[in-house]
Amino acid sequence: MKIEVLGSGCAKCKLLAERAQEAAQGLGVAYTLLKVTEYPDIVARGVMATPGLVVDGVVKSQGHVPTVAAIRELLRSWNGISIAIAQGAGQASQEG
Repeated sequence: MKIEVLGSGCAKCKLLAERAQEAAQGLGVAYTLLKVTEYPDIVARGVMATPGLVVDGVVKSQGHVPTVAAIRELLRSWNGISIAIAQGAGQASQEG
């Protein structure tokens, strides 16, 4: 799973990155966390208000910082996650 946090690197962007990482680790899914800070790259993903959360290329949140529980639900409801959890997937990597 590719998780992208879009924003300038402000405090809210950093908080979103921390919460997204905690949520993904809590689910035990394999993921990559990327921080996208360049404005043209943010807009190209369709996000007009930061911070933004993108999962596998789909915008899941923008303009606010969801709770860890809310992010966990976004990730859990994403295609294939329930299958991966049932099978015991759980390696994580981080970039950015």
